[in-house]
Amino acid sequence: MNNPIQNLSRRGFLQGAAGLTLGLSLPAFAAKAGAAAAQAAGTTFEPTPFLRIGADNTVTVLSKHLEMGQGTYTGLATIVAEELDAAWPQVKVEGAPADAKRFNNLAFGPMQGTGGSTAMANSWDQLRQTGATARAMLVSAAAKRWNVPAAEITVREGVVSHAASKRKATFGELAEAAAAEAVPASVTLKDPKDFRLIGKHANRKDSFAKTNGSAQFTQDVHLPGMLVAVVAHSPRFGGKVKSFDATKAKAIKGVVDVVAIPGGVAVLAKDTWTAKKGRDALSVEWDDSAAFKLGTDEMRATYQALGKTPGLVARKDGDANAALSGAGKVVAASYDFPFLAHAAMEPMNCVIQRTADGLEVWNGEQFQTVDQGALAAMFNLPPEKVNIHMLYAGGSFGRRASTKVDYIREAAAIVKALGEGAHAKAPVKLVWMREDDMKAGYYRPMFHHRLEATLDADGSIRAWRHRLVGQSIAKGSPFEGFMIKDGVDGLSVEGAATLPYAIPNLQVELHTPAGIDVPVLWWRSVGSTHTAYSTETFLDKLAAEGGQDPVALRLKLLAKHPRHAGVLKLAADKAGWDKPLAPGKVGERRGRGVAVHESFHSFVAQVAEVTVSADGSVKVDRIVAAVDCGMAINPDNVRAQVEGSVGFALSAALHGEITLKDGVVEQGNFGEYAPIRINEMPKVEVHIVASAEKPTGIGEPGVPPVAPAVANAIAAATGKWLTRMPFATEQLKA
Repeated sequence: MNNPIQNLSRRGFLQGAAGLTLGLSLPAFAAKAGAAAAQAAGTTFEPTPFLRIGADNTVTVLSKHLEMGQGTYTGLATIVAEELDAAWPQVKVEGAPADAKRFNNLAFGPMQGTGGSTAMANSWDQLRQTGATARAMLVSAAAKRWNVPAAEITVREGVVSHAASKRKATFGELAEAAAAEAVPASVTLKDPKDFRLIGKHANRKDSFAKTNGSAQFTQDVHLPGMLVAVVAHSPRFGGKVKSFDATKAKAIKGVVDVVAIPGGVAVLAKDTWTAKKGRDALSVEWDDSAAFKLGTDEMRATYQALGKTPGLVARKDGDANAALSGAGKVVAASYDFPFLAHAAMEPMNCVIQRTADGLEVWNGEQFQTVDQGALAAMFNLPPEKVNIHMLYAGGSFGRRASTKVDYIREAAAIVKALGEGAHAKAPVKLVWMREDDMKAGYYRPMFHHRLEATLDADGSIRAWRHRLVGQSIAKGSPFEGFMIKDGVDGLSVEGAATLPYAIPNLQVELHTPAGIDVPVLWWRSVGSTHTAYSTETFLDKLAAEGGQDPVALRLKLLAKHPRHAGVLKLAADKAGWDKPLAPGKVGERRGRGVAVHESFHSFVAQVAEVTVSADGSVKVDRIVAAVDCGMAINPDNVRAQVEGSVGFALSAALHGEITLKDGVVEQGNFGEYAPIRINEMPKVEVHIVASAEKPTGIGEPGVPPVAPAVANAIAAATGKWLTRMPFATEQLKA
């Protein structure tokens, strides 16, 4: 059976028989108008092929962004199809190759990659221009063919028409002629009131392939002669192989080779299960002399001690220190947040094959430019000789955007270790088991927060001081230069240093402790995962101290932030904030809580309703969310992302915790690191603010408000404030 994975090539992305391939490098794309002469000789339109229209009438959108379940393929295709006036069923999506010159993420600078909820935001203008320009070229081709004015031609549902002469043509029939047209210097974009696809229902472009099994994930790649590798990693971060005995591993039928690599020992076999059995049979002695050996308790004690001392100032309004020192009463709270694993459904994997002059790579690829550059350096190749095929990914939550290129480097190291032997040319598929990713992966940093505030007699917040302690994600990464300013990692303090509330004396400080060598990485919504919790629960605590309604206090403090206030009002209204909750059963306590937070330029407010039983167990009954993410390209997908965010955030709030003992991670699989079960999932209602603003992120902003809204609801029900995650519900017993 023909495998489409084996037929992928860079050339296939650029060429199509008798078709139109269109790409725009904005804002300078108009300068390419002179390329029209080159079009007459062929059908490829350079330099940035976001769109390909074939003679078979297919419209193919080239996605520079990874589809990992968040709906990128559908959103990007919708933007193009809207301005092109294509029929939705004729539109297909393919992953673009790795090439930052053509597929640059405009939010990242000269780099191709997916992350930070940027896919729609950085592509919006670019792809609208792409669709509109292709439409104009099709119209121009039709006008010449029919000898009629272009202004009299209309386009709808993939058909170009001239009403007066009753002529019609499909995109496919006009594609070759359109490819010879000059690229217009400017085009007119649609008025949003005329949108037929944007803001409406559109079936997802990845659903059918994912339900019938034809979708290609890395685990689906099977190449002739391919070997599967599973690696034994050091139990401690920084540990190295001292010696190993592969005798028992090689005795297992099907094991082909065992090789040492910088990060451990790899066992290669014809299939995954055999490779795993071989890996488990290895005898490895580890050198832990330079390994990290601290446990969670020791780190937490260090963090808590630092939280009592001044840190680097990330924000300073007024003089919070003076206001606090002169206050009659200071309200204080400390919060502890654990390390968290990404725990994507598809653990890390990658396929690499050496070719005569370079590398072919198959992967759920999130950071093309970073990964391509790392592999090129390892093999002493120019980056363009590292051809990356971007496949679907079964989740990521930031994990596949590793600045250290960890698991991809590991796959490459195995390929190099095969040397010139019998398997030197064999493609290698690296497979991480769930335990490998949980114990040897990267994590959301552990953090400690300490907040102090003082209130005026009328309940107004006079001063607010917030100290944070935790590892820097940006330090040592390619992003350190612009993410760390004056020693402060912006990722550590986002959501705290950007607090929108009108407080006259506000100071935010950061400690980045040295000597904590646990690998850390962005985790869905990054710093806001912990800052939203501490700030929103502390604000509720202050509201209670001042005898104020939590929604009313927030609205008073958000007078200069209408979009924050807008989602807050909408969520409160839809949740019935001003109406009492229905009572629970005998022994049950019920409460309602609220939180609002901005991240990735989107605004989300959530109201949670909970029931606390006499034994302290918590049931989250309902979450009402209001979202302002600018123009909602695919409203169904916006709702789905927020619903998924609720499940993701509740998993962390109720269960999620990575702990270390003597430097060894104690969790290995979902038995010890449990996602929420279906019976724990609340009813979720999502209300989208109608907006004419440009689209902003939605993959991550639904996460931060969940846990604080739930914690505030628990406090409303029980009077007890939860300051440690995951929630220690034993303290909630009646």
